[in-house]
Amino acid sequence: MRMSERLAMVDVCVDRGGRPVLHDVSLTVADGETVAVLGPNGAGKSSLVRVALGLLPLRSGSVRLFATPLAGFHDWSRIGWVPQRTTATTGVPATAMEVVGTGLIGSPRVPRGERHRVVHEALSTVGLIDRCDDPVASLSGGQQQRVLIARALVGSPELLVLDEPTAGVDSESQQAFAVALEAVHASGTTVLLVAHELGPLAPLISRAVILRAGRVEYDGPPPAHVVPDHDHVHPHDEERNEMPSVWRPW
Repeated sequence: MRMSERLAMVDVCVDRGGRPVLHDVSLTVADGETVAVLGPNGAGKSSLVRVALGLLPLRSGSVRLFATPLAGFHDWSRIGWVPQRTTATTGVPATAMEVVGTGLIGSPRVPRGERHRVVHEALSTVGLIDRCDDPVASLSGGQQQRVLIARALVGSPELLVLDEPTAGVDSESQQAFAVALEAVHASGTTVLLVAHELGPLAPLISRAVILRAGRVEYDGPPPAHVVPDHDHVHPHDEERNEMPSVWRPW
């Protein structure tokens, strides 16, 4: 067991709604990697990252986080999580700063006296420091997604997991996210992201894992054409409001 591993999945099988969605999936993500999980809709991409975080139950196989079996892992402040894009407002009249600040609730990693500064830094990283006091409801969908990414970054996670971070957002937000991801990678954070296509993120990806019908079809350097059978990406309604089975800081 390598101490540098951030995530290890071994022979993972998962069912959803009574049907298998992952079949004998094995995947290891090491310290410092930026790994993209790719594939057409229905391939099992979102299920893979959700089972890795304990948000979906295993039928069989095993998961380790930071070399610790998932059932015994409790240091969730080491992980930042950005689900598929929904609304960042949920009807609450909160500012961008307030939403990002919720990423520090229960976190032991940032002293209370440093929290204002790190919230500003997280918003700067995603290019929204000039909108820090604006209500999130006034932001575009892409800007709201960047607020959620800042919320995941604010605690300086060692592993950042993102599910379709650029799906359905404007080109400006895609470019801003690529700049933010470059800064995250330079800081040494390990990144695992689900994507349907890489676009401006392509130069930042060190490794691609392609799923098809719940199985790993390819695992290696990003090939020139990484996603066959391209189709439209949309958030899956049944995944939008899932809550973890134990407390998480997201």
